[in-house]
Amino acid sequence: MKVFGVELADELRGIFREPAALFFSIVMPVAFFALFVSLFGKFGSGGMSAGTTMVATFGAFGVISVVLMNPGIGVAADRERGWLRAKRVSAVPVGVTLAAKVVAALPYAAGVLVAMMVTAAVTGSLDAPVPALLRMLVVLVLGALPFALLSLAIGFQVGSGAAAAVLNAVLIPSAVVSGLWMPLAIMPAFFADIARFLPTYHLAELARAQLTGGPVLTHVLALLGTTIVAAALAAVSYRHARS
Repeated sequence: MKVFGVELADELRGIFREPAALFFSIVMPVAFFALFVSLFGKFGSGGMSAGTTMVATFGAFGVISVVLMNPGIGVAADRERGWLRAKRVSAVPVGVTLAAKVVAALPYAAGVLVAMMVTAAVTGSLDAPVPALLRMLVVLVLGALPFALLSLAIGFQVGSGAAAAVLNAVLIPSAVVSGLWMPLAIMPAFFADIARFLPTYHLAELARAQLTGGPVLTHVLALLGTTIVAAALAAVSYRHARS
């Protein structure tokens, strides 16, 4: 545990020292949310304000953005510098280093969510009870695991220069098609048909269910299946990077 703590502290400092990654994965989602919630947050339907619902959907985008961008870019950079090769002959197992990269992103993801909740509260459009918000925070942070594994898989496959572009190419279309920025109800109908096959959609719906009391089983199963597939991809990509 002591070795993991040292690795985790290094990764936390590493994320903070990457201003570009910090901006695109942390500052930008909160800024987007502040814009949209100030414009539309006080509208509502079904007894819930739009601002409260947006904490779930934009919150899913914020968490996914953090855990998708940071571990993958870090792994790609470490691989190019030969740092992972050095780790294989050091006393610290590579698995500990990779686990620290994933766990280090989680406090930043939680910070993004808290910043969005505070922003919604300041604009007067947050009307959910605290226990529901806490459940949503836990669901979003834990539900981000498959995206962190996918990030590692991409980081093992491409260079650091391409990693940010590839990860953004995965993140942005998925967010749009899943309705994380705009409700699917006001978008073309085929978006909803595609969204049901995307883990981004299921994570946002699972978060929204913590506020509405809606069904969760389908979304949990979809995320578990995505976790298994993403873990397999990360393992195969790691073996590819070692060869």
